[in-house]
Amino acid sequence: MLQKSDYLNKIAESGIVAVVRGKSKDEAFNAAVACVEGGVKGIELTFTAPHADEIIADLAEKYQDDDSVLIGAGTVLDPATARLAIVAGAQFVVSPAFSEDVAKLCNLYAIPYIPGCMTPTDVQKALTFGAEIVKMFPGSVIGQNMVSELKGPFPQANLMITGGVSVDNVKEWFAKGATVLGVGGKLVGPAATGDFAQVTENAKKFVAEAKAAK
Repeated sequence: MLQKSDYLNKIAESGIVAVVRGKSKDEAFNAAVACVEGGVKGIELTFTAPHADEIIADLAEKYQDDDSVLIGAGTVLDPATARLAIVAGAQFVVSPAFSEDVAKLCNLYAIPYIPGCMTPTDVQKALTFGAEIVKMFPGSVIGQNMVSELKGPFPQANLMITGGVSVDNVKEWFAKGATVLGVGGKLVGPAATGDFAQVTENAKKFVAEAKAAK
C-alpha cells in the first residue's frame, strides 16, 4: 500500500488535480472517470456532491489496481467528514480553510491534509500542523504575485492553487511557484450537461499545459 509520502509525491507530480462536484452521484462519478481518461490522475471529490463518500468508495474500487490514480476528498470541514472520507478510501483530504482537528485526524491516519489558506499566518499555521501541501484559495482573489511572494518567507511550502486556474494561465501559475493546480469548472463544467467527452478533452489540454510548464 502506498504510504503518505508516496501520496504526496504523486499529488505534486500530477500537476493538475480535478475538483469534482456534480449535482448527482452519477454525474460526479462519470466526471471523475472522464478526467482520468484525459490524463488528470488526481481527483478531489468534494463533499458538496450527493453521497460523496459512496462516490469516493466507487472510484477507489475502480482504480484500486492503478497506483497512478489518486482519489481524494474535498470540502472537508470537520474531522467526522474526514474520517468518513478516509474510511471510504480517500487518499488525501482537502479543505477550503484550515482546521486543527482535521489536521490531527489526517495525521493519525497518515493521510495528506491540504488545507485552504489565504494569508501568511494561515500558511504558517498549516505548516506547523504538518500540512506538506498548502492550498491557496481562492486563487482568483489571491493572485499570482501572492504565490511568488509567499515563497520568500516559506520556500519550503508546496502550494496548490485552486480557483482562477484556466488552460491559458497554467504556465503562469507554475512560473510563480505553484506546485500543483486544482481545477474545477474550467475542467469538469461540461459534465453538468452530460458532455463527459468534453471533460476528457479539457483534461488533455490541462495535462499538456502542465507538462510543458513543469
